[in-house]
Amino acid sequence: MENWDEVRTAYQVAKIGTVSGAAAALGVHHATVIRHIDALEQRLGAKLFQRHARGYTPTEAGQDLMQVAGATEDQFTQLAGRIRGSGDGVSGELVVTSLIMIAPLLIPTLTRFQTENPDLTVRFLTGERLFRLEYGEAHVAIRAGEAPDQPDNVVQSFVQYTMHLVAAPAYVEKYGLPKDMDDFRNHWFVGHDGSNRAPFNLWLVDHVPADRINFRTTDNRATLGAVRAGAGIGFVARHALQENPDLVEVMPSLPEWSVPLWLVTHVDLHRSTKVQSFLSFLKKEAEGWNA
Repeated sequence: MENWDEVRTAYQVAKIGTVSGAAAALGVHHATVIRHIDALEQRLGAKLFQRHARGYTPTEAGQDLMQVAGATEDQFTQLAGRIRGSGDGVSGELVVTSLIMIAPLLIPTLTRFQTENPDLTVRFLTGERLFRLEYGEAHVAIRAGEAPDQPDNVVQSFVQYTMHLVAAPAYVEKYGLPKDMDDFRNHWFVGHDGSNRAPFNLWLVDHVPADRINFRTTDNRATLGAVRAGAGIGFVARHALQENPDLVEVMPSLPEWSVPLWLVTHVDLHRSTKVQSFLSFLKKEAEGWNA
């Protein structure tokens, strides 16, 4: 295709459905969008869109073009991500993603790494969604649970994240502690609100009646806050227990509660100086983590 700008414009119109929306996404005047579509339709000798009052709907030819243009845009995005991360030095951006639960351990490490590499800007992304390494959304991902199996990723075992079942002194004073697991039916618990597959959450669902989980949250920080406030018995990480020594362990930590963590990098960036420097630094730092 002689003019990628025309194809890209048509792709945005097909994706958004309006000329004005495509113009805003591309940062051009709406007349430019119309001109690109007219020129492309003339060049291909086919109508790409049905025009109507609500906007533009792709024809069959337009849908074919959208598939090809979308794949091409994805490839450009991947290329840009690889280029951004493949420099020789430790500079530019380092994008690291993880679950929020390990932020208290990871943030000091990221801070020390940035201090040692002042030309570096650290971006720490958290959240439930998986940031796509193949699109250059992150250089290093720290993921929990089963070993990731996405193609073209390098996966390394990292650390085991140990969890403890605890209660606050206020809860113990009011309700006491369970005598055994059969006594769980007489106590209140803080649990996850949703389908979280973490081993300790699954264990809680299996061993505690649903009507005894009377406080639910989607965030480990909120879980800790609820447990500290006396809302119920709940799981906290080992480092959180150390930082809150007044919390009382309900029972010894079980191996099946532990969460395996994995270091994940894309094969195209794995050997870059920046990624290798950070991975070496992170592994060394993690030796001192009480995870």
